[in-house]
Amino acid sequence: MSFERGGTWSDISSRVIYARVYHVAQQLRAWQIRKGDRVALISENRFEWAVTDWACLLLGVVDVPVYPTLTAEQTAFVLKNSGARAIFLSTRKQLDKVLSIKHETQLEHIAVMDDLDHPDAIRMSEIMRAGEAVSRDSEFDAAARSVVPDDLATVIYTSGTTGVPKGVMLTHGNIASNLEQTGRSLGWQPGQVTLSFLPLSHVTARHVDYLCFLRGVTLAYCPSFDELATKLQQVRPHLFVGVPRVYEKVRQGVESRAATGLKRPVYEWALRVGQEHRDEIVRGERPSDWQWEVASRVVYKAIHQWFGGRVEMYVSGGAPLGIDLARWYADVGVRILEGYGLTETSPVIAVNEPEANKLGTVGKPLPNVECRIAEDGELWVRGPSVFKGYWQNPEETAKAFEGDWFKTGDIGNIDADGFLSITDRKKDLIKTSGGKFVAPQPIENKLKMSPLVGHPVVIGNMRKFISVIICPNFPALEQWAAEQGIGAASREALIRDPRVIEAYEKVVADANQELAQFETLKKLLLVPDDFTVDKGEMTPSLKLKRRVIEQKYKKQIDAMYEGAHAPHPATV
Repeated sequence: MSFERGGTWSDISSRVIYARVYHVAQQLRAWQIRKGDRVALISENRFEWAVTDWACLLLGVVDVPVYPTLTAEQTAFVLKNSGARAIFLSTRKQLDKVLSIKHETQLEHIAVMDDLDHPDAIRMSEIMRAGEAVSRDSEFDAAARSVVPDDLATVIYTSGTTGVPKGVMLTHGNIASNLEQTGRSLGWQPGQVTLSFLPLSHVTARHVDYLCFLRGVTLAYCPSFDELATKLQQVRPHLFVGVPRVYEKVRQGVESRAATGLKRPVYEWALRVGQEHRDEIVRGERPSDWQWEVASRVVYKAIHQWFGGRVEMYVSGGAPLGIDLARWYADVGVRILEGYGLTETSPVIAVNEPEANKLGTVGKPLPNVECRIAEDGELWVRGPSVFKGYWQNPEETAKAFEGDWFKTGDIGNIDADGFLSITDRKKDLIKTSGGKFVAPQPIENKLKMSPLVGHPVVIGNMRKFISVIICPNFPALEQWAAEQGIGAASREALIRDPRVIEAYEKVVADANQELAQFETLKKLLLVPDDFTVDKGEMTPSLKLKRRVIEQKYKKQIDAMYEGAHAPHPATV
């Protein structure tokens, strides 16, 4: 395990980690926290998060991760609903937030990871007592041995694109059964290094951490997305597990840099060469064609270098990657293994493997996960990794199951070769006033292939036609505008410029060429805002909160649709 403080990277051996885990576990026992009690965690990615997590798991204490980006009110809900008795948090900012709501909760103890003094908190460095020997007793060992697969391990509150967060109850057996299968599927090895940057409060990041511990892979911690590019160059991982948004930003950066001048013809030539060898890359083979070798040195190598230059396996999850983006990466020599899962399934349901990879799918279901497509196209699953239910929420738990089948809420398909494809969230499907159903994510993924597009949101539920809200990729747009001689005093002025509107109408028109008539985008709303987690338009795992965004721009959307007898691409 590695971490960086003040510009210096430090390694921690497994022996030291074990000792610190035992020290924290002993502190939990000193606080009279026992098996089944809840302990909350609020922190960015850092090694203390993992130490606390393992200490809880060791004693059968149920840990409750909380996103550090949540507001005080949202944090209070999780702490109250879970009944957490203690909390481990990272910084002064998080401490102040928790202290402001402590009176609303059942919290008895607070530990802080940063070295700061406060009368209401204990420093975690004091708990871990680095260098001291671990003293164990028979009661401690008995408590650890009492943990069994059916015991509750964690309650993970869904970040929630809609509604009130629900606490997903995962047992030790749920997590272990899933790790056993993904460990075999991906084949990670001791000596490899990966960078942990996805929020550890999210089940995918925790699964990656556990898998690294299980397989002997070295973990390096990156506290935030903003530091990712720098940390990749410092750590140079062998394994990269990311979300589509990261892969999109890298591709958009490449497209922007290659947009003009002499670079463009070279870039387009390299893409054509890559397309001819796409199938070989998907199979994990290195093309022997001399043109591909030249293209690799001139173009593809720079893309590999962005990820540190020595990545051996790229994995994507958390949201649909999109067939166009997967093809683009294959065309520049990067094979991405896409997987799929949910918090409720611990999390992996399916994943493409090095020896069985098909673009546009999320791979074959794990051997111990059974899948079924319901009559309405919804994917149902069952198996040992399916969760126990929602914490103190029997009504929602009952709604989530049909017998022993968990209803994922995703529309899926299993092809003749056994590969699973996910179309969209069932609740996100748009039904037009004419009765046609439209899946927004595949359309949005096509739009995002343009470097000018940041976040597209396809709309049109119970409307006559489909439209799209586009939050531009402003760095790329501003660069393009400067090259076109377009000056604007503000973002608002920039998106009103007729030449900018025309550019986005072309992006929409190009996407429309690949869509069915009832799916085509008839109108366009450009907005001057970035969609962010802090403003509540995205979840901490970078998924769009569609209802929030539609409500924010309701007046503009209503005006766009009013009196639209002959719809056509336009900008409001």
